[in-house]
Amino acid sequence: MTELKKAELRQQKHSSLPVVAASSLAGTAVEWYDFFLYGTAAALVFNKLYFPTDDPLVGTMLALGTFAAGFLARPIGAIVLGHLGDKHGRRATLVASLMLMGVATTLIAFIPSYAAIGLAAPLLLLLLRLIQGFALGGEWGGAVLLVSEHSNESTRRAFWASWPNMGPPLGNLMAAGVLAILAATMPESEFLAWGWRIAFGLSALLVVIGLILRLYVQETPLFKEAQRKREAEGNKERKMPLTILFRRNWREILIATGSRMGENAGFYIYSLFIITYVTQIMGLQRQTGLTAVMIGQGVAVVAIPILAIYADKVGRKPILIGASIATMVWAFAFFFLLNTGQVWGIIAAAVGGLLIFAAYSSVIGAFFSELFPTDVRYSGTSVSYNLASLIAGSLSPIIALALYSAFGTGYAIGIYLAAMGLISMVSVMFAKETKGLKLSDLDEPTSKEKEQA
Repeated sequence: MTELKKAELRQQKHSSLPVVAASSLAGTAVEWYDFFLYGTAAALVFNKLYFPTDDPLVGTMLALGTFAAGFLARPIGAIVLGHLGDKHGRRATLVASLMLMGVATTLIAFIPSYAAIGLAAPLLLLLLRLIQGFALGGEWGGAVLLVSEHSNESTRRAFWASWPNMGPPLGNLMAAGVLAILAATMPESEFLAWGWRIAFGLSALLVVIGLILRLYVQETPLFKEAQRKREAEGNKERKMPLTILFRRNWREILIATGSRMGENAGFYIYSLFIITYVTQIMGLQRQTGLTAVMIGQGVAVVAIPILAIYADKVGRKPILIGASIATMVWAFAFFFLLNTGQVWGIIAAAVGGLLIFAAYSSVIGAFFSELFPTDVRYSGTSVSYNLASLIAGSLSPIIALALYSAFGTGYAIGIYLAAMGLISMVSVMFAKETKGLKLSDLDEPTSKEKEQA
C-alpha cells in the first residue's frame, strides 16, 4: 500500500462521523463535569466553607451567586472563542477551551477555606469560576459544529449532533456521582475538610483524556472549504465574523436564544435547585437529592440520541414545541411530586424534568447549526447558546430561592418555569423548519450580497 493511500485511510478514520461524535462527546462531558461539579459543590460544600453565615439559605444563595458568575463570563467566552473558531478553526479553539477549563477546575481543589485565609478564599473561588465560564462559552458551539459540519448532507444530522448534547447530563451525572460516592464513604467532617477536593482534582486526568480524543479528529470540511473561498476571494469583510453575525443574523440569534429559555431554566431547576429544595427546604438527606439527579441524568443520556432519531424523521420544530408545552405542564407537577416527601416522588420529579430536557437536547444542536452560515456559525451558535444560559440558567436557582422565600411554595417557582417554556414555544414558532437542509446551502450568497460584492 502506498504512503498516499495510507494517508487517505488515516484521513477517513479521523473524519468518520462516529469518531468525530465520540470525540465531541468526550470533551464536552469533561467540561460540563467541571462546570456542574462547582454547582453541586456550591449547594453542598461552598456555602459552608467559603460563605459561612448564621442563615444556611443566605450562605447557599451567596454560593449560588458565584455559580451564576460563571454564566456572566460565558457570553464573553462565546464572543472571543466563537470569533477565533470562525477565523482559525473549530478544533484548535476547542482544545484551548478544554485546557482552560481543566486548569481552573483543578486549582479549585487547592483553595483554602474562609476560616484559613478569610476574604481571599471566596475571591479566588470567584476568579476561577469566571475562568470556567469563559472556557465553557466556546465549548458547546464548537463541539456541535465539529459534528454537524462533518455531516453536511447527512439525513441523520440531529442524531449525530445530539452526541455533544449528551455531555451536559453525562458531566452532571459524573459530578453528582463522584460527590455522592465521596459523601457516602466518609464522615461529613472529613468530606467538608478535604474529601470534596478529590472530585476537583480528578479533572486533570479527565482533561488529558479529552484532549487526546479531541486532537485525534480533523478540522471540519465545511470550514476548510469556506477558508479556501475567503482566501481566493480576498474578502476582507469576512475577517470579522462577529460584526457580520450581529448585522446579518440578529433574527436567528433571537430565535435561537429564545428557544432555550425553557430548556435551560428547567435543567438547572431539575438538576441543581432540586438538591437545595430537598436538603434545606424539605429537610431530607442530601443523598436523596443526589440519587434522584443521577437517575434522571442517566435517563436523559439514553433518551437524547433516541429522540434525535425521531427528530430526523419528523423535524426540529415539532420536538422543540412539544418540549416547551411539556415544560409548562411539568413546572407544577415537578413541585407536586417533590412535596410528597417520598423518595419515589423526588426521583419521578427529576426523571420527568430531565426527560423534557432530553427532548430539547436531542434537536437543539442540529437546529442551531442550521440557522447560521459557515462563516459565522461558531459565533452564532456560541453567542445564542450562552446568552440563553446567562438569562435563564444562571438566574434560575437564585430566582427559585427568592420566589420560595417570598411566597413559601414551590408552585411560585412553577409559574416562573412555565413562563420560560412559553418563551421557548413562541420563539420556535418564528423559525423555519430546517430538517433535510444541507449546511453548505446556507453559504450561498444572497442577491443583496452579490450586489455588494
